Amino acid sequence: MLELYHHGSSVCAAKVRMVLAEKDMAWTGHYIDILKGEQFTPEYLKINPKAVVPTLVDDGTIIRESTVICEYLDHIHPATPLRPSNPVEAARMRVWTKFVDEYVHPMCATLTFTCSHRVTMSRLPPEEIESFLAKSPDAGQRKRKREWFELGFQGPEFIRAVQVHEKLLADIDTALANHDWLAGDSLSLADIGVLPYVNRLAMLTMLTPWPTPRPRVLDWFERMKARASFEPAVNKYLPESLANDLRTNGAESWPEVEKILRQA
Repeated sequence: MLELYHHGSSVCAAKVRMVLAEKDMAWTGHYIDILKGEQFTPEYLKINPKAVVPTLVDDGTIIRESTVICEYLDHIHPATPLRPSNPVEAARMRVWTKFVDEYVHPMCATLTFTCSHRVTMSRLPPEEIESFLAKSPDAGQRKRKREWFELGFQGPEFIRAVQVHEKLLADIDTALANHDWLAGDSLSLADIGVLPYVNRLAMLTMLTPWPTPRPRVLDWFERMKARASFEPAVNKYLPESLANDLRTNGAESWPEVEKILRQA
């Protein structure tokens, strides 16, 4: 039995849920509210010492890291393959997932927290805010979260976060000039791995007003949203209150993002 520990706004959990949906695989979910700090409970830390989601448990075997989980699911359920059989396209796919893991994901965390979660957290009592900021197994991550919360748009990573998302959209546009999908002529883990990050910009109401027009990116995004896997993977588990916060806070934060993009 497949068990997935996940959260509604987690970009990493969304891509795993989309792989499960594309392959029509049955799974049991355990919802971990990361904005309430449930990832720091002793019980969860036993299966994921990094205190992040998602975590997959397959009949007792624990699989961590979303990109690894996606490839694992493709291995154990080869029907509806999501890794290209063509070696060149497979290499392209892995370049995309590597780019997402190493560059896009860390900066998506910066952008999302600074533009939205910081505002949501500010409603909490001071002692709860301090408790949340102090909780993380990694000292570097604790420092980053505190900077995001306390420095906001003046934080040292914020400009870099906007620039990385600009590069993401530019690279998607370039790839789609030659192929229908990011790695080639068929949907792959590259598209599924990238989708949640483009969708995050849309959730923050930032994708459409992005200064550089990229119709190929918007067309690809609409095709991804039209897939039967999108709704159950992305929207089903997102609480409406959180969706509203992302929309409202993102819209209010947009001028700060646009300012950086216009200066580039």
